[in-house]
Amino acid sequence: MMTAPDPHQPIAAKAPAPRRAGLAVVFALAAAVFGAAVYEFAYRAELDQAAARGRSDLALASDRLTTGLQRYRELAVFLADHPTTLTTILEGGNARSQVEAADALLLSMADKTGAKSISIVSRKGYVLADTGDAIRLSSGATVAFKRALDGALGVAHYVDDAGRRRFMFAAPVFYPGGASRGAVLVSVDVGELEWSWPTDPSATYFTDRAGVVFVANRGELVLRGGIGGDLPVIRARITSGHEVFDLDAGPYIPSRALHLTQSLPVIELTGELLLDLAPVRALARLQSGFATALFLTFGAFAWVAMERRRTLAEANSRLEARVAKRTHALEAANRELKREITEREETEARLKRAQADLVQAGKLSALGEMSAGISHELNQPLMAIRSFAENAQAFLERERADEAAQNLGRISELARRMGRIIKNLRAFARQENEAITDVDLCAVIDATLEMTGAKIAAAGVTVEWTCVAPVWVRGGDVRLQQVVMNLVSNAVDAMGDSPQKTLMIEVTDGDPVSLVVTDTGPGIADPDKMFDPFYTTKEVGAAQGMGLGLSISYGLIQSFGGKIKGANRPAGSGGGAQFTIELTRAGREHEATLR
Repeated sequence: MMTAPDPHQPIAAKAPAPRRAGLAVVFALAAAVFGAAVYEFAYRAELDQAAARGRSDLALASDRLTTGLQRYRELAVFLADHPTTLTTILEGGNARSQVEAADALLLSMADKTGAKSISIVSRKGYVLADTGDAIRLSSGATVAFKRALDGALGVAHYVDDAGRRRFMFAAPVFYPGGASRGAVLVSVDVGELEWSWPTDPSATYFTDRAGVVFVANRGELVLRGGIGGDLPVIRARITSGHEVFDLDAGPYIPSRALHLTQSLPVIELTGELLLDLAPVRALARLQSGFATALFLTFGAFAWVAMERRRTLAEANSRLEARVAKRTHALEAANRELKREITEREETEARLKRAQADLVQAGKLSALGEMSAGISHELNQPLMAIRSFAENAQAFLERERADEAAQNLGRISELARRMGRIIKNLRAFARQENEAITDVDLCAVIDATLEMTGAKIAAAGVTVEWTCVAPVWVRGGDVRLQQVVMNLVSNAVDAMGDSPQKTLMIEVTDGDPVSLVVTDTGPGIADPDKMFDPFYTTKEVGAAQGMGLGLSISYGLIQSFGGKIKGANRPAGSGGGAQFTIELTRAGREHEATLR
């Protein structure tokens, strides 16, 4: 059996300080080597992705340039086949009207396409028609013109006398069935093409065969020698199969850039792109720093874990002893809690039985209050039955059968009345344990008024109540009858000294169904306490009120899922108290049965 260690015993000695310092130095060197390796790997991976993005950007820039020049090439071919051009070439510029028509055509085409100049040149080099800015056949333009005279499409780029960069297309004009008789020369200002380009974060430029930058999105690169020319390259190297340059070409050219190229033989240029590697290096440093931080964090956690492992091992035995002690205490508390739960359940059961006994006591108390009236209700028909029986006997002795039969019918009716009264009393007195069902609210009110009829008549109270048709609600027959009897009995008691004694009962069929009981008594002294147990305004000895009737009624209506509320009526409406009960409406199958 393992025994818990003594907490006062000294902990084992830690490693010597020099050894701990040596381990820390080794770990720092390992972290540095790990960070450098991660940087190199991340830099190469990001360089590959940057190269892919750069090639895509260069391809888009190349397509943008070639597409921009393509319409001028097509314009030259279109004009070479135009009838006005053919006629001008054939006439040799001798017909003035034909020249004017050709000039107008060329001006219209230049305005529509944005061409800098358009000319129709004869085979001997004479300008037969132009847009007013005739193309000077420089060395580059001459090569393109000669190529057109040979029957092919000529392409040339050059710098004109004004220092503007131009791109020219020369399309041959063929004599019908013969060789080339001249050419249509279309030139465009490259600067205007550059002006319409969108802003590009990378330096993109296009060089000719001599390595001169002819088109660029950076003004400082235009007409410079490019890479290997007068563009200063401090250092060039190949990294992971990519050409990387260190440059010093101004603030708008990256100091370290990835160099990418793409050949464009259609326009006789080479597209080049300098992609700034600062974001690539920054991302690689970020990844390296993050990886190094993780390495250091892992090492620190490992170091702390090794230091804490020994401490935890020592604390474990002490913790086991404490856990055992605490477990014992928890088991004792659990047994005590179970005992308290059992006692609470028993108390709750006793409370429910006491509540049921209290409801039954309330009903018996109401029956006790009505005992004198009930005795009168039963004694009166008994005396009448006796009288009618003696009369019937006398009529039979005198052989007056009709009168005897009438007396016997009256006796039968009185017996049925007594039986109905006794049936209502028995139903009211018993304890109802049935679940909530559909109950006819009008029938409940009629039965209650029949049982309290003697008390109502003795108090001189006028009842205003009429039931046109059954109104079905959800509740318990006997329990709902007890609620109505409590309200009716309280109303009759409250109107004992009132000059006007009127009990008004009204049922409104809706959802929910509303039952309103109103009296003309003095009202409720303290409406906020009317449903509190043992709150009553009755005098002891008069009605022996215990103050439980409304409290019991409140609980019964709540058990049906309904609501009960009470308030004093305004003095202008006659005063008195008014109680409103809202009950859930039952289904309409009862109405269908009645119809």
